[in-house]
Amino acid sequence: MSAISFWEISLLQNKRRLALSREIGTWRRRLLHEGLKEISVDGEIGIRAAGLVGFHADPADRLIVSTALDGHRLATADRLILDWPGPLARLRAND
Repeated sequence: MSAISFWEISLLQNKRRLALSREIGTWRRRLLHEGLKEISVDGEIGIRAAGLVGFHADPADRLIVSTALDGHRLATADRLILDWPGPLARLRAND
């Protein structure tokens, strides 16, 4: 999971657009303890994010997708990401 995903989830929770059953830091630590790999955003991911063709302008989504393009599958319910025709391995999270 891209490290930026935790930032975005936290923002959604703060805006009350997402409700978690526990505090986000606790949730993150538990996921990491259970084996989730957190992928840091680096310069290469940033450069790739800036160059995504036909992708919308949201910088967090660009970084998340760019991270997944390193051979990972992205689970998302975000319609704009799901509909993007680029070479992204994705899993529809709301099915």
